This record gives sequence, structure tokens and C-alpha cells, in this order.
Amino acid sequence: MLMLLGSSLQAQTKSDNTNIERINYKELGEPVGPYVHAVKHNNTLYLSGLTAFGSKAQTQSIGNQTKAIFKQIDTIAKAEGSSLKNIVKVTIFVTDLSQMNELREVLFDIYGKNIPASSLVHVVQLFSPDLKIEVEAIIGL
Repeated sequence: MLMLLGSSLQAQTKSDNTNIERINYKELGEPVGPYVHAVKHNNTLYLSGLTAFGSKAQTQSIGNQTKAIFKQIDTIAKAEGSSLKNIVKVTIFVTDLSQMNELREVLFDIYGKNIPASSLVHVVQLFSPDLKIEVEAIIGL
């Protein structure tokens, strides 16, 4: 079943009898691969990996890319009636560990007192050489 919803949600599909919704958000643009922006199951939202691809921050520092990514996460959270303070878990993929101080500083600013569980994975490269970081998130609704 495909349902078109208000301005925040572009398209939403709901699996029968499983309480799972697959959601794309207009503000984030159309996914460029075989994935959706988020999957909602009961009161939990699972976000696909987000990057600064296509934004002004794409060729900028890891700090600016991180801010651009969390702006997307915030957009999704707000569309679902939640906020960044309800992030339960993040998985962060980085291409350069020497930039960790800048990343940590930006993350502390974003999280405030609501620090989520987190995993950090060092990768050789993301799908575009300009990208320094990709973030997956799980948000409580």
C-alpha cells in the first residue's frame, strides 16, 4: 500500500500486519539508491545512513558535514513529532580519524545533555570522495 502524506512526508509504504512503515521525506530529496530515508516500527524510527552529499557542506570540513547531516536528522525527527534529544543510538562512519577532535566538538554541541549510545567506524572511503562522514540514527518517538 502506498500512501502520500502531507508536506513533510513524500511517500510512505506500510507493510500489512507488521506495523512497519517505510518513509521518504521531501525535504531530503529522492533517495539515489534502493533504500528509504527511514523505517518506522512501533515507536522507533530507524534512519538510513545520511551524508552531506548534494549540500553546500559536501566539500567542507567534517564539522560542517556533521552539522548538515544532523540538520537532516532534525528535519526527520520533527516531521515525526520527535527531536534530536530522542536519538537513542548513532553509528558514525568516518574516513579520517585525525579529524576526531573537530567531530567530537560538533557532536557535543548538537547533543547537549542528551548523548546517545554511539558506535564509530573508520572506513577507507564513502561513496563520494568528498564525503568525510556518514551517520545512521535510531530515534525514539
